[in-house]
This record gives sequence, structure tokens and C-alpha cells, in this order.
Amino acid sequence: MSLEIERETSSRISSDVPFLASLWIIGGVYIILILSLLIADASYSTPSHFLKALQSKEIRYAIKLSLISCTIAAILSLWVAIPIGYLMSRYNFRGKIFFDAILDIPIVLPPLVIGLSLLILFQTPIGRAIESKVTITYGIPAVILAQFMVACAFAVRAMRVSFDQLDPRQEQVALTLGCNRNQAFWLVVLPEVRHGILTAATLAWSRSLGEFGPILIFAGATRMRTEVLPTTVFLELSIGNIESAVAVSLLMVFAAVIVLIIVRIYGLKGAIKFHR
Repeated sequence: MSLEIERETSSRISSDVPFLASLWIIGGVYIILILSLLIADASYSTPSHFLKALQSKEIRYAIKLSLISCTIAAILSLWVAIPIGYLMSRYNFRGKIFFDAILDIPIVLPPLVIGLSLLILFQTPIGRAIESKVTITYGIPAVILAQFMVACAFAVRAMRVSFDQLDPRQEQVALTLGCNRNQAFWLVVLPEVRHGILTAATLAWSRSLGEFGPILIFAGATRMRTEVLPTTVFLELSIGNIESAVAVSLLMVFAAVIVLIIVRIYGLKGAIKFHR
């Protein structure tokens, strides 16, 4: 009997080999393509190109503005994503599917359309009234707003998943012990989704770092004013300085890899914790 089971198991494993091999081949080709792109960029640049790029005051300004604007955009995204994610996860209400679809618009729309829409928005009477008090278009606030519009949508998705994975019974227990809804949210729910908050923040930050289309349309690509790292790559290419463009691109790749590692580590910890 055991011999027959071993034969059936061996036969099944043998029949699975072509299927698994095809999956590995298809997936491997794509992974090799990604690695080939990175290797090609690295082979085109040298340490001297990095030093030369970092010595440029324009590129140093772009790095500084990118770090500041991405951080502000990520913080703003969290302020919006946490309440929206909580509401969409915990409550059912009329029109929820409609609102859920609206939240995905910044993700599915072409980035250039978002930038154009922002530009048109600030040409309306309301937008002009805001502009009369604070200059936004073609300024640093436009950079932050363009980054926020796209990054926040990703943060909302991350926070909703985090709240969906959290057992609502913990919150209900806090309510039965005398906490009101506000206290239960701050004292029980938020501490339990801290890994999700970090994941949402890093996703929003990394998405802001790579944003180009909305910034180009809504904020422009003015040197020493609204220049961030993606627009630096565009400007360097436009003047034929490919070496600096590649060096800046590799800096962005390095930053993205660090962010992705953080997301994977803390996202995995959060998943293990939720399953426990």
C-alpha cells in the first residue's frame, strides 16, 4: 500500500515539473529584464559621475527639495489615509462602492491628466481666490500637492488593508470596558496597525519621490525653484547630459530599494502579528 502511495506521489511530482518550470521561466524572464535594466544603468555610470552630479548645486537643490516635499506629502497622506481607511473598512453606507471607485481615480488616471486637472482647478474662481492668498501654481506648494494627490491614494489602500486585517473584537472589547469610540480608536486601533501606518507612509513617500507628470504640468521644471529628482533627470537629458541623468536615476533606484525593503520587513511583521 505504501509503495503504491509513493508511486502516485512520485508520478504527481513528475507531472508538476513542466507546469512549475513554465512558471519559473516566465517569471524569471521578467526578473532578468528588471535586473538587466539596473545593470545597464550601473555600467553606464561611474563614481566620478556621482561626484560630479553631487557637486552640482542644481542637483543638490533637487535632492533637498525632493526629501522635504516627499516627507510632507507622506505626512499629509497619512492624515487623510488613516481616517478614510478606517471608515471604508469598518462602516457600510450608501454609495460606498462609488466612493471606493473615486479613491482609485488618482491611481488609474495618467499622471499628466492629474497635473492638468490641478492646473485647471486653480484657474477656477475658487482656485484663483486661494492663489490670491497663497501662491501655489508653479511653486513649491504645487510640487507637494501634485505628489500628495497620487501618493495619498496608495496610502489609503494600504491603511484600508491594515484595518481589514485587524480583528474588530478588540475595539468592541474596549468599548464595553468604558472607552468611547474616540478613545478606542487612539488607544487600541492605531497601536495595532502601526506596521500598516509605516507601510502606508513609506509607500506614499516612495510614490512621491517618483512622481513626474503632475509636477511637470502643475509645478513646472524650473531650476533652483521646483526642480525635484525626476525633473532633474528630464532636464539633464534635455541638455544631453546623460551621465548625470543616469547618476540621479541610480540615486532614486537606491532610495526606492531601501523603501521597498522597509515595506517588506514591516509588512511581513504586521502580517505575522495579524495571523497570530
